[in-house]
Order: sequence, then structure tokens, then C-alpha cells
Amino acid sequence: MAFFCCGGADKDEVTVANRPKDNRNTSAGKQKANEGPATSFPPSTQLRTPNLSGLSTGDEKQRVFGTAEARVVGPSIIPAMPDGTYDQKSETPPAYHDGAHHENTQTPPGNPPPYHNWEEAVPDTAMFPPPPIGGYLYSNTGNASEADADRAHDFCDNTPLWTPCMPSDAVYNSVQNFDLRPVRPQEYNGHLEVVGQGMWRGRAQDQNGDCILLTGLPLYFPAKDSPLITERTKTIYFEAKLLAQYDGIKGQVGGFSIGFAAQPYPTWRSPGWERGSVGVFSDDGCRFVNDSWGGMEFTSAFKVGETVGLGMKFSLPSPESLTISQTNGTPTTLPVEIFFTRDGKVVGSWDLHEEVDEDAGGVRGLEGDFDLYGALGLFGGVEFEVCFNRSGWLWVPPTS
Repeated sequence: MAFFCCGGADKDEVTVANRPKDNRNTSAGKQKANEGPATSFPPSTQLRTPNLSGLSTGDEKQRVFGTAEARVVGPSIIPAMPDGTYDQKSETPPAYHDGAHHENTQTPPGNPPPYHNWEEAVPDTAMFPPPPIGGYLYSNTGNASEADADRAHDFCDNTPLWTPCMPSDAVYNSVQNFDLRPVRPQEYNGHLEVVGQGMWRGRAQDQNGDCILLTGLPLYFPAKDSPLITERTKTIYFEAKLLAQYDGIKGQVGGFSIGFAAQPYPTWRSPGWERGSVGVFSDDGCRFVNDSWGGMEFTSAFKVGETVGLGMKFSLPSPESLTISQTNGTPTTLPVEIFFTRDGKVVGSWDLHEEVDEDAGGVRGLEGDFDLYGALGLFGGVEFEVCFNRSGWLWVPPTS
């Protein structure tokens, strides 16, 4: 599923190849992406390279990472919907407020309000229900419009990623208990409901345009989950089932893409097409990482009735890598593996940093230094189920 792309310099804080390259004006048809320095944390939350030998002590962690109380400014969610049926579009986001005191506060430009504790907003929720090296220039199946792609690139150029902050215990525990609800964009037309804890079901109308459903809270919080802090591997994962396919745009078949995204993300684009996102598509099985072109061949098209899953595993760098970063004064890069399952079995994976299409943008936002949200991209008429609750997964995580 490939899409036209516009060029231009990226306006994010660091100088990296952050948007897909514009191939429309090149004589060769393809243009090699510019390489930049390793992605680093935003200045306000940058994790300094720790001394691995002393990382387990409380004093060293405080020296390296600072105190949690100092990190009070950061992202929130677009308001997630309460449990139940969602046949109405979402309203305007509420005013910014402090998650602890529920008072209006000022926040830096480009950052939304702090994470919202939906357990407080709804007191009783118990009763509520090997890939090839090259990429495609165009998808063999569906293609989104050039205007939508240009609008999305402009959005990303002018809207920085949200600065991560420390979530409250209530918010973090909600995510660990799979209390994840969808944020419905205005581009979504159809039925959507929460059918259980961390379980959604929906039916997008025939010929519905491209759009994205995101979780109301991140699945990954750098301030709580980074292996540089916990000294443990962190895996995020969820599954989606393709129940039925209906009419898409211009005679194409509807479907979905499963992925993850850093916020804010253009709501009219599927995960994998823009900065800070990854996605695998049902119509052709291609995988996308910040790639508005045809993606990279990865797996076969999804079948109706099949359950697919996508996960990201963040690991602690080797002691040698940490030592080199510390000696050179360069940012520490976490190893990130992305893996894909079909009906509970891992059938493919790739290294985020090593296997990137040359025409794609950078991987900033996906390296473990920004909040990451579960994402389901939708195009055309499609019926689906989504499961973030571990008890409902077909895939069984390894015990070690």
C-alpha cells in the first residue's frame, strides 16, 4: 500500500531523515534518504548513558535519570471513549489540566495535557463489557491520495512529537491491566464498541477513507519502561482479527493495518506511513516504517478469519555498546526488534535499525524514547476485532 509523498526539510528538533523522500521529481525515480546522527531523547527527557556496573543502585539511577517528580510536563491522550458503543464521532478534547488536581494549567506549545486517569472519570468499569532489501515504489494494491499524503507531511513537519513524562500510578496500572480504550477519529464512519477489558470490535462503512484508531493511553512509557531504567527487556504487543472485508475506495477491497505510533499522528493516515510509526498491511502483507511509498515485502495478505499480532521488543544495549556511548558522549540506542504473528505463531521479525527501506524516513519516535500507542489503520469497509488483553491472545509470550 504505497502513497505519494512530498519533500522538504523536516522541522523536528534533531537533524535526521524523518520524512519519506520525494521520488516524484527525481530522474531515477528513487532518491536515497539522507543519513543523520543517531536519534536522541528530547532535551527535556534525554537519558544519559548509564554505567552498567552501577546501574542497579538507587543512587546511580537517581544520578543518571533524575527524580520522577521533576518530570511533570508531558503528553496526555486524545480523550478516549468510555466503554460501550461508539456510533458518534469524538468531541473536542477537554481543556488542559493537571492529572492530580484537575485544574487548568499552562503547558508548553506542542504538548497536550498530562495523562488522564480514566478510572477516575468512570468510577466503576467492572461492569462494562527475511524481508528483501528493496522497497516498492508503489503498492500492488491500494494507494491513498497525494493530497492526503502532502497534508500529513505538513502536519508532521509543523507538529513535534509529544514530550514523554512520568505517568501516575493509576494511569500506569490501567495500562498494565489492559484497560485500553479506542480514540475514534472524525474520519472513521461506522460502528465501534468496547466488548471487554482491552477488547474492541468495529465495522467501518464501505468506502470509508483511510483513518487510524489509537489507544487512549500509551502501551510504552519511556519514563517507566525503558530498559535503561528497568534493566529489563520490555515488550509491547496486541492482536487484531480480520472478520470481514467489504468495498474500499475506487473498487479496492477494504482492510486494516496493525501497528504502533508516537503521538501526535495524523488521523487520516495508517500506521507506518508517517514519522514515529510502524505498520503491517492486510491487503499485501507489506511492512511500513515512516514510509509513504510501497513499503517492504514482508508477509502474505491477511485472510478473513485470521488473527494477526504485532510486537516491539526493547532491550538493554550490550555493556560494550554502553561503554562506547559513554566514552564518545553519544546517545545510547536501544536494540529494537519488531515481530509479527499469525494465529499465535511468530512468522517474521526485523531489526528496527538495520532493515530500513532506503526511501523511508528515519525511525525517530520508535526507538524507546517516546510514548508509543497501539494503532489500527483502516481503509474501506472492514469488520475487525482488536485485543490488547493478554488473556485473549493466541500468541503465548515466552516465560524467560
